[in-house]
Amino acid sequence: MHWQSLALLLSTTITTTLAAKASPGCGKAPTVVTPDAGTKPLSVTVGGRARSYYVKLPANYDNTHPYRLIFTLHALGGTAQQVTVGTGGYLPYYGLPSLINDTVGAIYVAPDGISNGWQNTGNSDVNFISTLVKTLNDDLCIDENLRFSTGFSYGSAMSYAIACSLAKDFRAVAALSGNPSISGCTGGNDPIAYYGQHGVSDQVLPIAGGRQMRDRFVKNNKCTAVTAQEPAAGSGKHIKTVYQGCDPKYPVVWVAFDGPHTPQPTDAGTTTTFSHFETWEFFKQFT
Repeated sequence: MHWQSLALLLSTTITTTLAAKASPGCGKAPTVVTPDAGTKPLSVTVGGRARSYYVKLPANYDNTHPYRLIFTLHALGGTAQQVTVGTGGYLPYYGLPSLINDTVGAIYVAPDGISNGWQNTGNSDVNFISTLVKTLNDDLCIDENLRFSTGFSYGSAMSYAIACSLAKDFRAVAALSGNPSISGCTGGNDPIAYYGQHGVSDQVLPIAGGRQMRDRFVKNNKCTAVTAQEPAAGSGKHIKTVYQGCDPKYPVVWVAFDGPHTPQPTDAGTTTTFSHFETWEFFKQFT
């Protein structure tokens, strides 16, 4: 694999451990989330509008075991169903289920944006996500300390909006090739663990926007501000920067890759994307 890691912190993985905070749904049989919610969407009314979403439960869901909750958000023109089945350029749930096989496990949520996007007008999409957090919290057994969001393009912008508005409800986000303007940022002053990823040759949402998103949380998380190394166009590699000096609870990682606007970037000579591996490498440190 052709990639380079810029070790600005320690070369070893830092694990941030908090005692599990069991949600009110622990110990209860779900009444909202059905066993087939991974293939048949559920609905909730937010702001007078019916909003749809899918929920993937573990095969042997245990209502006494607090799980991670991971939101997986589609891009502009995409759908939640594409995210669930892995079509339209996505890996299923951004490839995370194939990697997460630890003692914590995960529940995955794929919501639908309005008109196949996340305009977040009047913070309407943030309100939708916040409603889902409460709905699932009350219905399922979730570790309230381990909520995450990831997404590509518009889904990245919405994950950034979540980081801005709901940092106290989410442990970390992974924003893949986004922009800070398209879903907005209400609040944006609280720390949250942040992973950013962007292609140096992105002509749809140029990398400058990704840097701007990242730098907000470099500041909020009290990291040492540095100019992160990025690969040259044509180099065929990605470079990972782990920021130094951050509040230990709120790390920041930045991955810049040689490539365009894509949810599945690869290094030269490889056919498998590194995106989900890097996302999970970031998320798994929180247990």
